[in-house]
Amino acid sequence: MRYYLDDLLEIPELGLMSADWYYMSSGWFHKAKRVGPLTDQDLLERIDRGKIQPETLVQSHKTRKRWVPMSTVGPAMARWRKANPDADPPSV
Repeated sequence: MRYYLDDLLEIPELGLMSADWYYMSSGWFHKAKRVGPLTDQDLLERIDRGKIQPETLVQSHKTRKRWVPMSTVGPAMARWRKANPDADPPSV
């Protein structure tokens, strides 16, 4: 399932997206751990710093509490593309 801009609420910079976000991060010994809650701005900053990639699983009430790849969240991918203009687009 792909989450489109009109499925999301407002975010100041991108225009659409607002929720408490969580993402899965590798912890000690590659054990996955849930990070969050994050504000919209925190999420965008982590995308800019490369901590959240298109394949990173994210969750919020806007994804209906489902873990989905960040690449399926339109505003987040727009931010990733802006931060990584020379990167190959991820295949979903």
